[in-house]
Amino acid sequence: MSLPHALMTSLLEKSCSGYDLTRRFEKTIGYFWRASHQQIYRELGRMEEAGWIRSEAAEDAGKSRKRVYEVLAAGREELKRWALEPVDPPSPRDEFFVKLRTDAVMGPLGLETEIERRMGLHKLRLAAYRAIEVRDFAGKTLSRLGEIQYLILRAGIMQEEGLIRWSEEALGVLAGVSDLA
Repeated sequence: MSLPHALMTSLLEKSCSGYDLTRRFEKTIGYFWRASHQQIYRELGRMEEAGWIRSEAAEDAGKSRKRVYEVLAAGREELKRWALEPVDPPSPRDEFFVKLRTDAVMGPLGLETEIERRMGLHKLRLAAYRAIEVRDFAGKTLSRLGEIQYLILRAGIMQEEGLIRWSEEALGVLAGVSDLA
């Protein structure tokens, strides 16, 4: 994924300062794309140099350097160009799968604890997604934007549910109790 495109998407949802953008990014796109504050500010500077966004001093800036960013026509065109590029599904690159293969060839290594820990993290993330689902989508009439945001959230929910089921299955295989046939 391209960080500038993720940032422009967020800015199209709402023009804001770099600080506010970073906070919003963490609570939305941050669930599936991580970026540090430094990366975001560095990218905002590059995007402004490219003519994709502009910034101006915030009304409440006072003596601070707070700036509000907005996407320009050139940024919209770039975002559209990027959005229409084909993208392959991500390939899983998970170090734990290599460890599991190691367990398969060397014999039991005691990976159950790690599977349980990871499953706990998936359960926490699923609970967070479910809370967002109830807070933002339950019983509401959604706009097209809302429906698409909910669709993305549902993908995260399904992914976490699948990883929890996989973890349960993996624990069964390591314990010698497999439903695989």
